[in-house]
Amino acid sequence: MEDQLFSKEEFARYNRHIIIPEFGLEGQQKLKAAKVLVIGSGGLGSPMLLYLAAAGVGTIGIVDFDVVEDSNLQRQVLFGTESIGKPKVQEAKKRLLSLNPYIKVITHELALSADNALAIFKDYDLVADGTDNFPTRYLVNDACVLTGIPNVFASIFRFEGQVSVFNFPLENGERGPNYRDVFPEPPPPGLVPNCAEAGVLGVLPGIIGSLQANEVIKVITGIGSPLAGKLYIFDALSFQSRILKIKRNSNRAPIEKLIDYDAFCGAKSKNDSIPEITVQAFDQLRKQGDDFQLIDVRELMEYEHVNLGGTLIPLGSLLQKVDQIERDKQVIVLCKSGIRSAKAIEVLNEKFGFTNLYNLKGGIIAFAKEIDATLPTY
Repeated sequence: MEDQLFSKEEFARYNRHIIIPEFGLEGQQKLKAAKVLVIGSGGLGSPMLLYLAAAGVGTIGIVDFDVVEDSNLQRQVLFGTESIGKPKVQEAKKRLLSLNPYIKVITHELALSADNALAIFKDYDLVADGTDNFPTRYLVNDACVLTGIPNVFASIFRFEGQVSVFNFPLENGERGPNYRDVFPEPPPPGLVPNCAEAGVLGVLPGIIGSLQANEVIKVITGIGSPLAGKLYIFDALSFQSRILKIKRNSNRAPIEKLIDYDAFCGAKSKNDSIPEITVQAFDQLRKQGDDFQLIDVRELMEYEHVNLGGTLIPLGSLLQKVDQIERDKQVIVLCKSGIRSAKAIEVLNEKFGFTNLYNLKGGIIAFAKEIDATLPTY
């Protein structure tokens, strides 16, 4: 690489990198030449994108199909109040180019899927996974394995964060462990809620996302020792951290193709015939004074924040409290968005033979948006 890759202004901007003996001009040139794809521009993606852009990563791709919501701003520092209601990828691109006009930002405003992942990944050197759901994590992992690129992984939950570098090329020509070596199977649906359901300390994504950016920079430049073969775990409450050694599982089935990850993780109900009721029809039942039972399968903290007056039976304790559910009247089951309640009905129907359960389509979110805008939302 030639020095002419950098303008006078870029030399001045990256001076604090270039004067580090272990980093130097060569390290900065590697950053400029790199193409990094970030999956998600939310809690983890926000700090990671800011620091990758500031560091001078030459090409940054962003995959996200969401829009900015008010509840995002507690932790997603990439956005401001003026961004609410706008596409995240567009607002992220605007902010990153404002921070560093010498980089290129490519937006992929879509939901990552088995149909498009390989085509997107092939144009990048490295992927950084900032998602908060298991289907996408397994999809990202498998696509990285099939395209032969490293996966800088991170996750957050309430007060805890994890970071690792998966599918890292080793000196012997092999690849380090990947996500499936650590987590061969996803947890049962509904057992591990995402951040929107369980909450997260606002500063935690900033800490973990910055560590994720650090690992991306290390992988690109070749400095230091990336977290390959290691899982870093951080507890924000105790300020303790530990590093677990991980290794490839020789008994694991090889990854040969992308699959249906919603079905694999149980996010897609096995029973497509679960009856649903719209929030409009539900509201009409309430106004008419019809006799029905309302069951809320969210967690206590969610229920205390906002509820529609139903009986609280969290999904995790559903099997122990099945006797509280009526069989001789219509029972409407709800949660935040309709996913956990659908799973609850599926389990109750299969194990206990219920035939009178109806899922509130869209859950509390849909009711707040379409029926009662005065309700607090997540």
